[in-house]
Amino acid sequence: MKTRFTEAFGIEHPIVQGGMQWVGRAELVAAIANAGALGHITALTQPTPDDLGQEIARCRALTDKPFGVNLTILPTITPPPYREYAQVIIDCGVEFVETAGHNPGEYIEMFKPHGIKVIHKATTVRHALKAQSLGVDAVSIDGLDCAGHPGEDDVPGLVLIPAAADKLEIPIIASGGFADARGLIAALALGADAINMGTRFMCTVESPIHENVKQRIVEADERQTDLIFRTLHNTARVARNAISQEVMEIEKRGGSFEDVRDLVSGARGAKVYELGDLDAGIWTAGICQGLIHDIPTCGELIETIMTDADQLIAERLSKIAGYAVVN
Repeated sequence: MKTRFTEAFGIEHPIVQGGMQWVGRAELVAAIANAGALGHITALTQPTPDDLGQEIARCRALTDKPFGVNLTILPTITPPPYREYAQVIIDCGVEFVETAGHNPGEYIEMFKPHGIKVIHKATTVRHALKAQSLGVDAVSIDGLDCAGHPGEDDVPGLVLIPAAADKLEIPIIASGGFADARGLIAALALGADAINMGTRFMCTVESPIHENVKQRIVEADERQTDLIFRTLHNTARVARNAISQEVMEIEKRGGSFEDVRDLVSGARGAKVYELGDLDAGIWTAGICQGLIHDIPTCGELIETIMTDADQLIAERLSKIAGYAVVN
């Protein structure tokens, strides 16, 4: 299946695994790459830039296929050394970078002279257009359905993807709510060139998180997520648990970020993935968990999606259209 994205990035299948804090590690990314899709190591999961270099080397030992690194740039009081992480990416010869968060302009200027292709994640068409004007090679457009931060406009993918496709000239990756072949075909029909999956890749054999988390995703339905930080204008979709419910109650009472800071700390969230205590902290999951019913290898998952996509095109869609598809 060839699209503008697979052609531009030299990837076999139009499937991407974007950055996921605490999850985007070498073993997962390499398995995705070996299956013909594009995976990204999450840079800030690594404690230091040197650790990122070691993780990139570890991934290279597991695959000879191309992979990328996610660099999420957020304005904070004590920001990580973003430029040092970016320099490690350059020095290690990584081919692709996914940026997210703040304006990626200065990092694009670092990456482009080295031939690195850049994908930027955006939650609005206006931000996607800004990224295009800065010279990114593709945009991952995230609708309200996604895990993590969906922005504040509350536009679902069914509208956001074609709205972006109407205005963008570069390849588009549809993100938020994708877990199977039906989503892939729908995204392509809406004007996207690939899909991004996060929650679905969390629930694979190679995903480096506790089995309890994977089982919870399998057991959960599409209703069991919460949107926290709504009153703080920094909305995040997370798996519903005791902590997310407590945060929402504090927000309803008019609480500030200081009132929930300890509950939502990254250190507590990391313990969920490490120890399997599902109420240890906040952890992200998308509503597509309602479509996830097993824990395959990444290779099995990607092969199933592509095989099912071919069948959907050849059987269901051709019958609806009233003609036979000739391969």
